[in-house]
Amino acid sequence: MANKVLTSLQKLFGKEPPRRFHSAVILAAGSGVRFGDANGKHMTVVEGVPVLARSVMAFETCPLVDEIVVVTRKEDIAACRNLLTGITKLTNVVEGGQTRQESAKLGFDAINPSAELVSIHDAARCLVTPELIAQVTEQASLHGAAAAAEKTVDTVKRADKNGIITETLDREYIWMVKTPQTFLADMYRAAAYMAQRDGVTATDDCALAERLGFKVKLVDCGWENIKITFPEDVYRARLILEMRREREKEEVQYADRTRI
Repeated sequence: MANKVLTSLQKLFGKEPPRRFHSAVILAAGSGVRFGDANGKHMTVVEGVPVLARSVMAFETCPLVDEIVVVTRKEDIAACRNLLTGITKLTNVVEGGQTRQESAKLGFDAINPSAELVSIHDAARCLVTPELIAQVTEQASLHGAAAAAEKTVDTVKRADKNGIITETLDREYIWMVKTPQTFLADMYRAAAYMAQRDGVTATDDCALAERLGFKVKLVDCGWENIKITFPEDVYRARLILEMRREREKEEVQYADRTRI
């Protein structure tokens, strides 16, 4: 898998990307209220593998990631450490905060001080791939910040508080931002600490960088990088995994035919 990712990057960019020490912060500190499970959705099993483990293994497998820090609830720290036994890049499991933003900063505070790149990823996006992580990493190296995102195919409306349409937006420029979101470490440090100082909250990490004038490059991740939020999302994840297996099978069959 590692060689496959590097080969893909070489094809995309003409050479192997420059190496920077890259830390990944995986957020698994949510309460799971919307999912309806007090144990937290990160422990939910999808085809035999817990959601958190799937996300962490994608970063473990990506050759451009050097370190993984997991952020979770205090009561889940021991269970997470036990679940992730054998993950060689895992350096810490730390307690999260009251909000996602607080948890991301606590995770960032726990990474290697020499890290040059940091990725923030929601553990609930457990179908992330090493290839996507590598693509976002490369774009962050080039632009300073990058995030996985999906271009909308729907017509998007803006409405008032009563649900009355006030504007039709040009969907050509509309993206649904996901994770991973990757930044130069110094950029993220400035964004996170300035937000804390100013009492600013945001729903994602890109917004913290944007408010300081930093530019963020979006990387099209398609529609498969879903987030496990509701119980029905587990079924969607299973269907996507089955689709990937079928796609890989077809690719192998095609490769075999071309060799004949």
